[in-house]
Amino acid sequence: MNDAWRALPAAQQPEWPDGGAVDDAIRELRTYPPLVFAGECDALKTKLAAVARGEAFILQGGDCAETFNGVGADALRNKLRTLLQMSVVLTYAGSVPVVKLGRIAGQYAKPRSKPTETRDGVELPAYRGDAVNGYDFTAASRVPDPSRLLRMYHSSAATLNLARAFVSGGEADLRQMHAWNTDFVRDSPVGKRYEQIGRDIDKAIAFMAACGANPSVFHTVDFYSSHEALLLDYELAMTRIDSRTGTPYDTSGHFLWIGERTRQLDGAHVEFARSLRNPIGVKLGPTTTPEDALALIERLDPDREPGRLTFITRMGAGVVRDRLPELVEKVTASGASVAWICDPMHGNTFETPSGYKTRRFDDVIDEVQGFFEVHRALGTHPGGVHVELTGDDVTECVGGGFALAEADLVHRYESVCDPRLNRSQSLELAFLVAEML
Repeated sequence: MNDAWRALPAAQQPEWPDGGAVDDAIRELRTYPPLVFAGECDALKTKLAAVARGEAFILQGGDCAETFNGVGADALRNKLRTLLQMSVVLTYAGSVPVVKLGRIAGQYAKPRSKPTETRDGVELPAYRGDAVNGYDFTAASRVPDPSRLLRMYHSSAATLNLARAFVSGGEADLRQMHAWNTDFVRDSPVGKRYEQIGRDIDKAIAFMAACGANPSVFHTVDFYSSHEALLLDYELAMTRIDSRTGTPYDTSGHFLWIGERTRQLDGAHVEFARSLRNPIGVKLGPTTTPEDALALIERLDPDREPGRLTFITRMGAGVVRDRLPELVEKVTASGASVAWICDPMHGNTFETPSGYKTRRFDDVIDEVQGFFEVHRALGTHPGGVHVELTGDDVTECVGGGFALAEADLVHRYESVCDPRLNRSQSLELAFLVAEML
């Protein structure tokens, strides 16, 4: 594997206090089995190539930041159930396969805008995710601890095992997922708006049943894991050489992305990702120029391999219609074939007077709408959505069918980092995107 990235600046890395303990953790991680396999990564790459050609759609979702205490069957079941419910609606509306991609089993580290946090005059290192330090605002909790990298692995392994059991054990049955959606349409304050889509899916399922159609794809799904490849120590330790091809795969997840804060062309993250054979994503914020995008393509996908590169745009509802067209236009004109996904969450975060970080549901929808409008105007394919969500009834984003207000945030604000859509808001998003499709 190319080690040139070691000589380059690596943004957003922890300041580990004990270098020897880091080396010990990396050595131990290298002895652990892979979490995913090269063949699975290749299969996902094939599906992403279909997205780039306009023949499929991506639904990517999950927690902003996973926590070790959040690893459990109930929470994961609710999250997967929500994603699968959303996928049924999008599959029907788009008449194309939906690639199911979770922000799960590895999203334990977060980049931060500031290295420290101050409360009541006390300054401590920022919380960088459970893979690095603790959320509690104490000096002991906030010390970066490399033994957490080992716990990250074990938590990811447990989550992946549960996810695979759920999608193959009946949770992914098409008729069951649609029945859950029927409950949402009946019970949601805005459900009547989506009754027609629900009735149409009912008829389609009834028709297939009448024809005796009962293929295995009705009962299980392909589900893939993804996370931001932020902690280079961990990602390197999880990189293995595939015995079939002799090429390196990062076996910590099927799909890895480079964040807005770490996509520097002369930085370690881009250089590290160059050597991997996984499909790779890059977050593009409102400051991204067409030249930046073209240079990233040249660096990460010089051979123009179908399904290799995905651009995840996070512009903000107020600027997406202004900033996105030139990017898409110039990339398309270059002949590169990338998949385009809309992240409508990160560009629309604000802080309430009471100190809660939140997002307006209407802003999230508006950015997705702008994303679709831009691609439709240019004749390109709006390839998917990337959403921070949970399957629980949290109160973290305002708006939606239940009209959550800023005063409601106090009731169930459970995220340790950024606000997530709850189950009802996530399903409403799926039906609204279905209308766009």
